[in-house]
Amino acid sequence: MAQKDSIHLDLVTVYGYAPERFMSGLKVQKIDSATMEQFRFRNITDLLSLNTPIIVKNYGPGQLATVAFRGTSANHTAVIWNGLNVNLPTLGQTDFSTIPVAGFDQLSVQYGSSASIVGTDAVGGSILLGSSMPQAGLQVMVGRQQESFRNSQTQATVKYGTSLSNKWIFAGKTAAYDGRMNNHYPYIERNNKKMIPSETFQKGLVQDLYFTKNKHQLSAHFWLTDNQLTNNPENFTGREFTGIKSYRTMLRYQVENWTVRTSWIRDIIDYATGDYSTLDHGVTDRIGTRIERAFEWKIGNLGNIQMQAGGEFTHYKTQIINYNKPQITENREDLFLLTRWQATSKLLVSVNLRQAFVTGYNPPFTPSLGAEYRLIQNNINALKIRGSVGRSYRVPTLNERYWKSLGNPNLRPEDGFNKEIGLEGRHVVNAIHAFTASITTYHNRINNWTYWNPANNFRVENLQLVVARGIETQIGWKGNWTAWKAGANVNYAFTKSSQEKVYDAYASDIVGKQLPHIPLHSGNVNMFVQYKQIRLTNQLQFVSKRYTLADHTQSSQGYILENFLVETTFNWHGTAASLQGRINNITNSFYQSINGNPMPGRSFAISLLLSLKTTNHPI
Repeated sequence: MAQKDSIHLDLVTVYGYAPERFMSGLKVQKIDSATMEQFRFRNITDLLSLNTPIIVKNYGPGQLATVAFRGTSANHTAVIWNGLNVNLPTLGQTDFSTIPVAGFDQLSVQYGSSASIVGTDAVGGSILLGSSMPQAGLQVMVGRQQESFRNSQTQATVKYGTSLSNKWIFAGKTAAYDGRMNNHYPYIERNNKKMIPSETFQKGLVQDLYFTKNKHQLSAHFWLTDNQLTNNPENFTGREFTGIKSYRTMLRYQVENWTVRTSWIRDIIDYATGDYSTLDHGVTDRIGTRIERAFEWKIGNLGNIQMQAGGEFTHYKTQIINYNKPQITENREDLFLLTRWQATSKLLVSVNLRQAFVTGYNPPFTPSLGAEYRLIQNNINALKIRGSVGRSYRVPTLNERYWKSLGNPNLRPEDGFNKEIGLEGRHVVNAIHAFTASITTYHNRINNWTYWNPANNFRVENLQLVVARGIETQIGWKGNWTAWKAGANVNYAFTKSSQEKVYDAYASDIVGKQLPHIPLHSGNVNMFVQYKQIRLTNQLQFVSKRYTLADHTQSSQGYILENFLVETTFNWHGTAASLQGRINNITNSFYQSINGNPMPGRSFAISLLLSLKTTNHPI
């Protein structure tokens, strides 16, 4: 009923790794292409903070940014690129300021534990980044964004696809981006808080290649990134430099039900202060292979069963000057069995099993059970109930185990147990108006949570127990008239996360208190109205008070941010131009994501994307 006319869709075959298929019962939010297009010249931090209830800790534009799912820490988020975990093994996390939206084609946000599906780190949730095979023809896109404070973003993308001899199909994407965050503020402080000068230079290259014939596909994926951050760049004695380079490569071959993948990742971290005479240089290599096979059975009245069984092996080698040994090596293996059972047209069940093996460690067996049941399903109304229970684990990072004097080689792997239940619904009023809504409640117990304990000179220790629980809600509306379109979406999260057992004599006064940097209330509101090719969008984000010390003696005040966007598109005989103007922090609000790091006030940005597209016969 929402469609006003017919749209012809060409037949396509989906290849590659799709973990969402086995996440029945879990909350999974897929970010649509229109939203990603709005954030094309920004990093993933902005997209997540304005479209999900995820908590973002941001030190400033172009500086370190991490996310926390459902009251957990940055170390409890898995970042999966085409099925490969790209978290830095030294830090156990990803700096989200280094991930521009231009670096991937698909984005899904999965809430809650999914360790049985994607492996370590997915205790609080996971970010799923993917590449998609381009259609036939040639598309060239070149764009530039100019911002306040002498900041800019430049990018170019070429997508191509054609038929070769012997029925082979070749397609690919080449994308390059360059960002300059000079952060030349016209003020040196805000609300009597000094602005920390910084500058960030970022560049990257993405290359995807696909060769397809019948049930065979060979694909190669490369993502090269270089991020250089300097704090206090004009102060030659007090400046601080952090450089992170990542070379991510993957080769994947799929034939019928078999998939084989090999990968190599090199992460380089450089750190220096002052005159840079002493440079801390660390290199970590990961070489991995994965093999899996898909099965499918249709068993009479028992419905359709799909399974994916396989294993993967990864060898780690790292050389960091501040470790106990000049070179650390480690092997990790995983065996997994993923199951999707479509029992009836209304009932979907997933049972997933994983066992990890790590040199010198014994991660727990990690099963999960999820189910979805469609209570109502017709053209007017849809209502689905879903629920999931599952264990999770996180292998301690290399820093946590091997850092001189502060590391602890006797750390135990974290072990969690997540439970959640939710409702999702849709109501189509008529051909114009449609509403969506969802509500999810969860409870996540995490044993052996690691902690750089200030009471023990910041040596790493295992806490006994942290419990995170809360409620997430979403309400959306879309209206579609002949020339006009409009919509609104609201996300809200109540998050309670606290330590529940004493781990030493100094911790008794923090038991039961909200963990640092986790607000009780957070959310966002997005509203848009569109007339033909002109679109106006208002983005609102709210975060409540957060404590910055475990004993609650220090805190950061809550804040509300508002952004406004104007967009339009022009077309000339196969050439298109997309123009966007944006005002950030319209009300010039003062806020700090991290105490001591005030964020900038009102700012402006304008971007232009030119696109030339030619098409051949459909692939």
